[in-house]
Amino acid sequence: MWIINIIDKSKRQIHLSHEHWKHIHKHPESGEYFLERVKETLRKPDKIIQFEFDVQVHFYFRYYKDRREYLFISVKYLNGMDL
Repeated sequence: MWIINIIDKSKRQIHLSHEHWKHIHKHPESGEYFLERVKETLRKPDKIIQFEFDVQVHFYFRYYKDRREYLFISVKYLNGMDL
């Protein structure tokens, strides 16, 4: 049912649907290990920032030395649940 169904660093449950994954996976940055890095970023982010214009939206960041760049994931919390 879900591509990702994990508990993040702040103990919230995060889900990623097949539909959203299809959209994400179209990007050229999404390589062989991309899904595992998405999971790792949600579980062990370097930083989580709340979006100032929508308190339900949070940005997760994790730096990857081998690529010399941050992975950025946007998460929207819905009805006390996360998606």
